[in-house]
Amino acid sequence: MKIGMKLMTVGIAAFMWSCNGQESKDTTSKADSTNEAMIDSSHTAGTPPAIAEKDAKFAVDAANGGMAEVQLGEMAQSKGTDPGVKEFGKMMVDDHSKANDELKMIAAGKNITLPAAPGDDMQKVAKDLSSKSGADFDKAYIKQMVDDHEKTIKLFEDAEKDVQDSDLKAFVIKTLPVLRTHLEHVKALKKAK
Repeated sequence: MKIGMKLMTVGIAAFMWSCNGQESKDTTSKADSTNEAMIDSSHTAGTPPAIAEKDAKFAVDAANGGMAEVQLGEMAQSKGTDPGVKEFGKMMVDDHSKANDELKMIAAGKNITLPAAPGDDMQKVAKDLSSKSGADFDKAYIKQMVDDHEKTIKLFEDAEKDVQDSDLKAFVIKTLPVLRTHLEHVKALKKAK
């Protein structure tokens, strides 16, 4: 009986490993592909798509960044040594979780597929940060937050001009000031270091 259970466990592990090998495609790429296929099928059927491709792409990119901020914020709360880093990490978890939930609701209503987890690029950042500790972690986290928020603000500023969907545009307009506040806050942390 024990040998049978061990063989079954090994078999399940081998199956999961082989599935992971086939599932190596980045979650953001999967979401983009799914959205493109949905939009293409609308065109093929002769009906206008429910959402513009660039709007769906923005939603995927915003979700990817938002999930990464939550993941890294949780890491900052546990690994950070500076109280300001820990506090900023908590702010990231709270604010980005709220924005992520709002974006999920909008996406569900528009039939937009969002990534299930941060993309490969963001996972690499998380892995690199997790290898650091103490003041090295704090410094690397702050630098990453400055870089991430500068990129995210650019993404949202472009979306403010380009996004066609009114619900997504309202989300952009509501979220952009919060992102700018985050950037100001983390730049102040960086100066204090």
